[in-house]
Formats: sequence, structure tokens, C-alpha cells
Amino acid sequence: MFQFLVDVLMRACDLMLVAIGMSAVYSLMKFPNIALVQYAATGGVLGIVLQKTGMPVVIAVAFAVLLTGLLAVILNEFLFNRMLKIGSSTAMIGSLAVSMIFSAGFLVTVGPSPSRFAMPLSRPVRILDARITEPQLLSFAIVAAAIGMFALLYFRTDLGRCMRATSTNEVLADATGINTARMKTIIVLISGVMAALGGVAIALKGEVDIQMGMDLLLPVFASAILGGLGNPFGAIAGALLISFAETAVTAVNFGPLLGQVVAFLPVAYASAISFLLLVAALLWRPRGLFVSEVKRV
Repeated sequence: MFQFLVDVLMRACDLMLVAIGMSAVYSLMKFPNIALVQYAATGGVLGIVLQKTGMPVVIAVAFAVLLTGLLAVILNEFLFNRMLKIGSSTAMIGSLAVSMIFSAGFLVTVGPSPSRFAMPLSRPVRILDARITEPQLLSFAIVAAAIGMFALLYFRTDLGRCMRATSTNEVLADATGINTARMKTIIVLISGVMAALGGVAIALKGEVDIQMGMDLLLPVFASAILGGLGNPFGAIAGALLISFAETAVTAVNFGPLLGQVVAFLPVAYASAISFLLLVAALLWRPRGLFVSEVKRV
């Protein structure tokens, strides 16, 4: 049972940071930036490439995250802001196109073979009968620290109050003297950094390939919508729900129903549950399970 909970938590760690970034961007920009899943892949790929140049892994990750955040700001400034002047649907389709360009770029520059960080091998540790590897613990620590710092910034600083005010009522926030354009740039930078950290957390406990971004797209989108698109912390609950469903559907023994002793669904079928939950959310709770906008600043 505890191993099941650990598996749910590890899968949620794969989704949380990117889903938070997507919801945070939506709260201010009013469009779901699909390219965020490729920012996650970029963070993981850049970290691995920089480590291969001889950088210590900590410095390589720091540079990869910072560069990805700056890339997010540049793309937002020169592409998505212009598309938003036409319409939010145009910006969303544009971000899908950018996501495809990223995949093609990874194929040309990195190649189709998966790559991983050079990490020393270690034995899994046992915690309440659950096996957990050191890279998994490191990944969990990175995700927990990133969420904690984001919560601190969002709820305990003047910058966070300005961000919440801008997402609640941009016109009123602008009238009170808040530089809303700067707030948008900052949240785009933070979302890029969060997505890149999410990609690094995945890469530390596994490997990165050119399909990583597209594989994240559906579960991240479902997590953000379930949590209430525009509600960054609702995305955490959405990621936990999606992770629980994905893990449960592959852990249940369907053998007795099929007249067999053992029959488990392949892991590849786990993504189908994300699609089903996304469809259910759009039908019955299109605004998500939680309030999608901040009502009080």
C-alpha cells in the first residue's frame, strides 16, 4: 500500500511543476501555453548537455533552468503577446505550433536516443516496505522546494500580491499603479523556470527523449483543468488526482474479471485515464474542481 502511495507521489512530481506553470500563465495571460511542456523537456536536455561539457550537475541544472526561463520570456515577448492581440485561441494554437517546432529541434540537435544525467548508482532505500531510490528522493525534494518557494512568493511578498491583483482584475490593478506588463513578464519567467525544474526532476530519476514534452501534454493539461485553470495551487490537487488514477488503473488485477489469475493493463494505457478525466472535467466541471480565479487579494 505504501509503495502505491509512493508511486502516486512520484508520478505527481512529474506533473506538478509544469501544471502550476501552465495555470499561473493562464491566470495572467488568459491562454493555456502548450509550449510549457517543451520548456520542461528543454530544462532536462539542457541540464544533461551542460553536464556533459564538464559542469557540476548543480551548476548545469541552475544554468539550464535560468536559460529556459529566459527563453520563455523571449518567446512570450516576440510571439505569444502578438498572437494574443488577435485572440487567445490563436495564441493557444501558436503555442502548439511552437511545441512541434521544439520536438523537431530536439530531433535534429539531440537525436532520437534518450539521454540521462551521469549519476552514481545506488541501492534503493526501504521506507515502510516501499522501495525508493536516491534520485527519486532528490526529485521529490526539488519539487517540494520549488512549490514551497512559489507559495512563499505568491502569498507572503508584495510581488505575489501584485501578481494576484493583476490576475484578478488587470484594469483595476493597472489603475492602482501596478506595472501589469512587468507582472506578466515575471510570471512567464517563473512559469518557464518551474517547467524546466519539472523536466530536470524527471530527468534525474530517468531519462529524457524527444517525446518527453508530448508525453507530458495530456496529463499536465488534465491536471491544470481539473485543478481549475488559472489556479496554480489547484493544479497540485489536479496532478495528485491524475497520478492516483494513472497508478491505480495499472495496479489493479483485472484477472478475476477475465477468468485469469493475473491480468494487468500495460503502462501505456495509463495515459488513457488522463484523457477520460479530462473529458469528464470538461463535461461536468469545465472550470475545474476548485475556484479558478483569486477572489481576494
